[in-house]
Amino acid sequence: MASDAPQSDELGPLDGNAVGGLLAECFRGDLTSAWIICTGCGAGAAIGSLPVYGLAMGAIVRCGSCDGVVLRVSNTAGRFWLDIRGAASLRIEPTAQPSTN
Repeated sequence: MASDAPQSDELGPLDGNAVGGLLAECFRGDLTSAWIICTGCGAGAAIGSLPVYGLAMGAIVRCGSCDGVVLRVSNTAGRFWLDIRGAASLRIEPTAQPSTN
């Protein structure tokens, strides 16, 4: 059953928070604050601040400076596909652990 909801390509880009759920499934945590550096221009930004296209079959995250693709992610038949060849690096900060006291 097709959705009647408009996709981000029809409305223009969403921000990187739109891909947060898909990345959280893939990495088992929130990656919207992870810092990614574009191989094309060297600009760095939090994933949550970058423009995202797609979402029907996956997400394409673009650099906010040069519009180059820095990350692609999709979930097909329960398998995650991640392409970060457009990123020079991806920095993921550890999450705080709950206190045991």
